[in-house]
Amino acid sequence: MKKLIFVFLFLAMLCCAITPSGYCGEGFDDKEIRIGSWGPQTGPAAPWGSISRGAMFMAMYINEQGGIHGRKIKFILRDDKYNPAETKVIAKDLVERQDVMAVTAGLGSAPTLAVKDYLAENKVIAVGMCTGTKGLVYPVTNPYLFSSFCLFGDEMSVLTRYAVEKMKMEDFGFLYQNDPMGWDALNGARERLASYGMKFLVEIPVEPTEKDLSSQIMKLKSKGVKCVLMQVAPTPGIVAVKTAAQIGYKPQWISADTLGDHATMYKLTNGLWEGTVSGGKVLDPNGNDPIIVKYREAAKRLMPDQPFNAWFLSGIFFSEPLFEALKKAGPNLSKDVLLKSLNSITKFMSTGPSITWTPADHQGVYETRVIKCGPNGQVIVLEDFGTPFVHNTLRGWYKKSGI
Repeated sequence: MKKLIFVFLFLAMLCCAITPSGYCGEGFDDKEIRIGSWGPQTGPAAPWGSISRGAMFMAMYINEQGGIHGRKIKFILRDDKYNPAETKVIAKDLVERQDVMAVTAGLGSAPTLAVKDYLAENKVIAVGMCTGTKGLVYPVTNPYLFSSFCLFGDEMSVLTRYAVEKMKMEDFGFLYQNDPMGWDALNGARERLASYGMKFLVEIPVEPTEKDLSSQIMKLKSKGVKCVLMQVAPTPGIVAVKTAAQIGYKPQWISADTLGDHATMYKLTNGLWEGTVSGGKVLDPNGNDPIIVKYREAAKRLMPDQPFNAWFLSGIFFSEPLFEALKKAGPNLSKDVLLKSLNSITKFMSTGPSITWTPADHQGVYETRVIKCGPNGQVIVLEDFGTPFVHNTLRGWYKKSGI
């Protein structure tokens, strides 16, 4: 019996030794709550790194206000270079060494899908993952994962509908990332075009690391494509419009929200992004909405070198519901209490569309907006959140089509 007690104590000490605070497995103690995140701070998707930094800003802002029920947020951000293999290493470190309670604003479809099961097995709560792939939330079998991203297929269906009905476009081509992000968007667009008796003239996959798209752009041009729909990472998107400009090819570009930071894309393409239509998940970062003004002023103080752009604002959007749920959970914190709090988030409004979670539905968001890049990257709203088509029909689109 004494030997068994000794073994138990030894294992308990070993467990506590690998965590910074000595707390085993819950991710918090009396002084802090540990939250993790990952995102491409370097590499082909580095512009998206602003999203993770937006979530970090929220933690800094909360701490500046005194924390949550006497606990400060310890925010641990890691650079995964948009590489799922790196994300796996990071997730293991966050769980087994850093002892995080939750992760938020983790970016990327392939990276997130690579670690979502591992996080769930270790009962790490994941809130606001930056991906709209349907494989993240359907079927609803993961009680620890809470999404706040309109599905890629749904968003691209909306954009395709807008292009056909409002812009009167035809002769479509599709440029898509060769992973779940691109596949889901392609399927949504195909289904929407089919409802009009139309189909793509050409569908072209690209890899997120590709920097030479000359053959792909020539193919779009040679096929007579007048409107190019895109679901790609920043580097291919930038290369695509620059390559097209070099050969005098001027299609209408329509992109998913993944390239919806118009100010940044305008800058990175030397103005070629102007006229591009995209989805949009957040309010205009340069707007006068009170909550935007509040966070914009705080960001100047807490992160003076960080541009207050749409991607940074997205990080705030993805992470803020987690901090709201921690506040609602009260001082007697536990993972079960936090889960109950998250499952009661209803019509939470902040920097984007409303978010609602229930035990049976963890997608959270069913709306997008359609925006256009104006001069100097100005955001021109073409169709705002809450448009009846978006709110009322998107939810049944996949169920009806069987995608």
